[in-house]
Amino acid sequence: MLTASELLADLDHYYCTTQHYKHPFGLLYTDGVKALAMGGECYWLIDAIASYQPGKVIRANPMLLEFQLWMLTVKEDHSAALACYEDSPETCEPVITQNIPNTNFVLPEIKLYKVGCYSYLLNIELNCL
Repeated sequence: MLTASELLADLDHYYCTTQHYKHPFGLLYTDGVKALAMGGECYWLIDAIASYQPGKVIRANPMLLEFQLWMLTVKEDHSAALACYEDSPETCEPVITQNIPNTNFVLPEIKLYKVGCYSYLLNIELNCL
């Protein structure tokens, strides 16, 4: 596993995607997300986000079909919260929240977003770290 500094330095190279990968649940994600999963040893994060896509909460909300902001926040005790927003966290409450009792994820926070009803593209938002 990379350190937080090494992971951020690696992710800094991914501002434009050159390749997409398909999760077994059908979610497409970018090479930047793949680098995050590999360097941060957090494929579980992609699994968690992908697992919510067929659920009623997302399917019943047209805004979530078009855009989702996923934010993972790691606490000092190594627990974490994964939250899904239909817009900026400053403007709305999360529509999905999952508590994670223990994680070794090295960053205190990461934001990923999914864009498009059909493309299911997952990408990283680095400028908010």
